[in-house]
Amino acid sequence: MTGRGELERAVLRVLWEHPEGVTAREVAGELPNENLAMTTVLTALDRLRRKKKVRRDETTRPHTYFAAQTQEDYIAAVMWDALGQAADRDAALTRFLGGVSETDAASVRRILRRR
Repeated sequence: MTGRGELERAVLRVLWEHPEGVTAREVAGELPNENLAMTTVLTALDRLRRKKKVRRDETTRPHTYFAAQTQEDYIAAVMWDALGQAADRDAALTRFLGGVSETDAASVRRILRRR
């Protein structure tokens, strides 16, 4: 892992895989980079908590951490954020949808029909 964002995404993946909650030490044990200091993992968890992406149960010792949103909600928020940065939303959507598979395109059509 090279950057803060990459570490935070890796931590979230661990939390999504364990909806029952995990300790910081358990998170560290499942990260790809086994040489991370525990303080680094705790810092990432705290950053995510302040961003309201992680919840911490402080009644347990050690604390138990949970994802505060589903992976699908997280991905949707990232997509909305990226779309919000586009100067031309129509062009961005056109390029995005032009690159989706036929299966994904069928899903989009089905979803839009339900709306």
